[in-house]
Amino acid sequence: MSVGEAVETEPRRRRPGRVIRFALTIGGVLLLLFGVPWWTLAGSGNAWPGPVRVIATVVFALALAAFPLLMFSGHGRHHRDGPAVIADTMLGVVWVLFVWSIIGQLFAAVLWAFGVDSPARSRIATVAVLTVSVVLLVWGYAEARRVPRVRRVEVPLPRLGAGLDGLRLVLLTDTHYGPIERSRWSRRVTEVVNTLDADVVAHTGDIADGLVEQRRSQAAPLADIQASMARVYVTGNHEYFSGAQGWVDHMTELGWEALHNRHVTVTRGGATLVIAGVDDRTAAGSGVPGHHADHEAALAGAGPGLPIVLLAHQPAQIAGAVAHHVDLQISGHTHGGQMWPFHYLVRLDQPVLQGLSRHSEHTQLYTSRGTGFWGPPFRIFAPSEITLLTLRSA
Repeated sequence: MSVGEAVETEPRRRRPGRVIRFALTIGGVLLLLFGVPWWTLAGSGNAWPGPVRVIATVVFALALAAFPLLMFSGHGRHHRDGPAVIADTMLGVVWVLFVWSIIGQLFAAVLWAFGVDSPARSRIATVAVLTVSVVLLVWGYAEARRVPRVRRVEVPLPRLGAGLDGLRLVLLTDTHYGPIERSRWSRRVTEVVNTLDADVVAHTGDIADGLVEQRRSQAAPLADIQASMARVYVTGNHEYFSGAQGWVDHMTELGWEALHNRHVTVTRGGATLVIAGVDDRTAAGSGVPGHHADHEAALAGAGPGLPIVLLAHQPAQIAGAVAHHVDLQISGHTHGGQMWPFHYLVRLDQPVLQGLSRHSEHTQLYTSRGTGFWGPPFRIFAPSEITLLTLRSA
């Protein structure tokens, strides 16, 4: 492991003060998430009849109290699917209501500037917030559950030999097989991939939320994906909540090469390409023995001067790729933000949201918006994708 890479090998111990600060932070965030929509829809200047305000207040209060309990039960150690589905859906709904409630308050201010009296302006803003939120949630649910569109991108790699010019690499990532049963969706994704005549198919992690035993049927269609040269996989951060080594072993059973800090090569027409993979950047702190991002191990023994495609789950791992003269890193993790405007928060942690970007004279990065979705079953202004990368030589 080189300087600048993660060096943690044990999970951090939680200190009482840190736990209290975390609990207070989460509590404050939840009060905002639920409180702002309550104020916009039930309070503010709406002047609703007393019983309406009481009912709305009780509904929001019950939702606020139930949400953390459902989230803990659903996404805790036991991965209970029923509570997880309810909590995830609640999170998506309240996020949309929160965002559009803020916009609704600004709209009400504009109405006030134009002389619209209260309570009419507040009620107009409330109806607008509810209408937009419902439309976006219905549309976002359909976008999340659909089979992703194919996104086709050509990537020039100057070191790629002429024999491999036109190599077709299909990228899947962030399938997040989870509490909503999606075996049929998974089969349809496989059918689409198999129409693309792939030379290489790569999965860059976050395969599932849950253990192999819980998500086996959803992952099963991965065994039927076809590639003429290689099928390769690396772990994402969610594997480290869901039995990472079990998923590495299971992908091997399904016939995929688990690039657990290692590489394979593909050759055609006298040209060779190194396809390497590193563990997710959270692996070192997960406590899973032998898991950490190690670029040097992944590239050990690779022929000097050969072009390198690196699988790394998070775009934030690009510094290691640059340091090791990788030609192209392929990643996921961001989901393209998944639910607007969450992408602004994603950009605080990641250098890129989606698409092809350059990070040095020799290193490019392609970041997928993801094949599935995490948590809330909604995608709003962040469509999913199956990516076909066509590699071009100089």
